[in-house]
Parts: sequence; C-alpha cells; structure tokens
Amino acid sequence: MKLQRSSRLALYSVLELASRPDEQLSASDIAAKFDVSLNHLAKVLRDLGRARLVEAVRGAGGGYRFCGNARRTTLKDVVEIFEPITLHDVGGFEPGDKTEFGTSLAVVLGEIDDIALATLDSITLETMLKLTNRLNKQPKG
Repeated sequence: MKLQRSSRLALYSVLELASRPDEQLSASDIAAKFDVSLNHLAKVLRDLGRARLVEAVRGAGGGYRFCGNARRTTLKDVVEIFEPITLHDVGGFEPGDKTEFGTSLAVVLGEIDDIALATLDSITLETMLKLTNRLNKQPKG
C-alpha cells in the first residue's frame, strides 16, 4: 500500500506531536525534522486542525500541539483526512481480468485490500508510539 505524501506527513506530524503531549512544536521544527516544505506542512497542519487532531497555539512560544485522543485515533482516521481509502480497483478491466484466473486473482487481491484496511483501522496512534519506542530501544546493528 502506498500513501500519498500528505497522508504520510500527517501521520508523522500527529505522531511527533502526540509523542510530546506537554510541548508545542513550531511548524518549522516539524518541517526540518521530516525534511519537507514548510508550505506543504502548513497545509497538512491546517487540515489536521480542521479535523481537531492538532491545534495552533499563538503567541510567543506558540506552535502546534496534539489535541486528539491517541488511544482512539487510528491510522485510518488520519489517512482518510487526506485521501479516500478505496483499495479495490474501481478502474477498467485489464487483459485477462475476465478469465477464471483473473477472477480468482481479483478475489485474492480484494482479501489483501480488506486486511490492509482492517489493519489501518485497528492501529491507534498510541500503538504506533509504543512501537516506535520499542524499536528505538533495540540495539542498532
């Protein structure tokens, strides 16, 4: 599964902010960490704000902070803000699709899509933060 750049950046941003719940981070700090355009990040943060996952804090020392619920917000919740999750191919037919093998392959690929969607819907931001912490504690090498 390939996510659009905005979806990935949104996931990185909410995870970064959720990992530091008592802090406010500037958009430029987040953009620098993930090596992305500040302009693009600003659009992503605006959309995350509209979804009430982050909020902008104005004034000296302002920035962004996570205001969602990391225990309940899933990866799917974040991705759906930026792109429709329609995994099953709704395009035209490819050569061979209407054969018995094409039909069988479509069933298998549909099952893979269903598993991917269920996985996105079952993994919360909190689970991702725990995974990140666990991976960072493993010895490198």
